[in-house]
Amino acid sequence: QVQLVESGGGLVQAGGSLRLSCAASVITFSANTMGWYRQAPGKQRELVATITSSGLENYANSVKGRFTISRDNAKNTVYLQMNSLKPEDTAVYYCRSQYYETNYWGQGTQVTVSS
Repeated sequence: QVQLVESGGGLVQAGGSLRLSCAASVITFSANTMGWYRQAPGKQRELVATITSSGLENYANSVKGRFTISRDNAKNTVYLQMNSLKPEDTAVYYCRSQYYETNYWGQGTQVTVSS
């Protein structure tokens, strides 16, 4: 059974940093596009960043220059380094694994940024 397990969320002051991790039990991990998404209360889930199997990165405009996505195929893990955090980054962050039309999601980890 495929599982994506996020960790690293928490409470941080504005300007601080957090590093999220997502461990995936996916056989095709190295071939998957991995992504981070977030959902704030009362809002739709939105893309934060993705990284393809070849390492091509894509970011939402709101996080460019502050967040960095990376992956370690040997550990089946994708990371999201978040710097210069803002209160508007507060949300539940979800990990997604995509292989052609097959998608898996993690359970989410809460990130709260206080002003």
